[in-house]
Amino acid sequence: MLIIRFVRAVHPTLSAFDAFRIIYYRFCPCIDNKECKALCYLFRMEISQIVGRWLTDSSWSHGFLIPLFSLYFINQRKEEILPTDYFHVVFTLPHELNTVVLNNKQVMLTILFKAASQTLLAFGENSLGGKLGFIATLHTWDQKLNAHIHLHCLVAGGAVSKDASCWMPLKGRYLFNKRALSLVFRGKFMARMKRACQRGDLKFAGNRYDELKVRLYEKPWIVDVRDPVKKPQHVLQYLARYTHRVAIANSRIKEIKDGRVTFTFKNRKKGRIEALTITAVEFIRRFLLHSLPKGFVRIRHYGFLANRDRSKNLTAIRCLMGLADPPVKPISSVEEMMRRLTGVDISLCPVCRKGRMQPFLEIPKGLARPPNPLAIEAA
Repeated sequence: MLIIRFVRAVHPTLSAFDAFRIIYYRFCPCIDNKECKALCYLFRMEISQIVGRWLTDSSWSHGFLIPLFSLYFINQRKEEILPTDYFHVVFTLPHELNTVVLNNKQVMLTILFKAASQTLLAFGENSLGGKLGFIATLHTWDQKLNAHIHLHCLVAGGAVSKDASCWMPLKGRYLFNKRALSLVFRGKFMARMKRACQRGDLKFAGNRYDELKVRLYEKPWIVDVRDPVKKPQHVLQYLARYTHRVAIANSRIKEIKDGRVTFTFKNRKKGRIEALTITAVEFIRRFLLHSLPKGFVRIRHYGFLANRDRSKNLTAIRCLMGLADPPVKPISSVEEMMRRLTGVDISLCPVCRKGRMQPFLEIPKGLARPPNPLAIEAA
């Protein structure tokens, strides 16, 4: 982040996390007043507002804050995990659709969520006679940052009856047949895509749609059902790997030199880590393939875990399973939450390690401006 670089230029011994604390807590009296004012003019919102957006908006999931997202996600969701097996299901779109998806992200990614969720819900009703509950997370990349559009779903191993009078757990390590899931998923996706074309939401030149349709029906669609996660305490840790993640972590970027970027990737066929060097322009192009439309939600809840009735449904299911309701969580301040999740006291001055950070100045929203890159270099 540009602001982090500025703060660390002023205080080169600070870690990125300490720089974050200076920016959003302004200053401690031990910091030189001139530096303090420079830092304050980079500030716009209160820490609670900024952290709140980081924790709720997946598009802000970047940099060194990724572990904080995962920790917060685990902390917030642990009361929602039921003592049952959870299955990991991955719906992958054929690469023949990449160009269409990348040029119509809002329409095509919405179709992906709807087709996958309706497929799982239909199998739950037909096979178990009830409603499943699952979380779906969108990923659009592979290890080399190319387009690889797929949906990770974590499915609870059971269903609740329509009248909420019975909990029906799955038996054994089997969820649904992968081949059957694939066929139904393809049918639902193609039906929705056809309707989008008829409405004019998708446009194809000439008979391009018919040609694409033939190729898509000739090719098998991949739906992978992985082994269940057995222990409830491991479920959220497993899911956190897939939720707040970006296309590439900073740790994978090994060198930026002479207009070229070298980064590592996992070669799954050979089972080893390899390095790839591409031009900076190509790296930026690949990275931007994975930007999402403004406001697009890439983590969604379905079935008895849907946002509207989640608490009511989980309470009913716990009652059917003979479980006690989880204790009510106390409302914590940002400082308390960060201390509990990370063990770090963010109100402590990272320079003198004694004083407490104090509010100094809040710049009105309309007056806030991005930092000047020349000022950063000069610092």
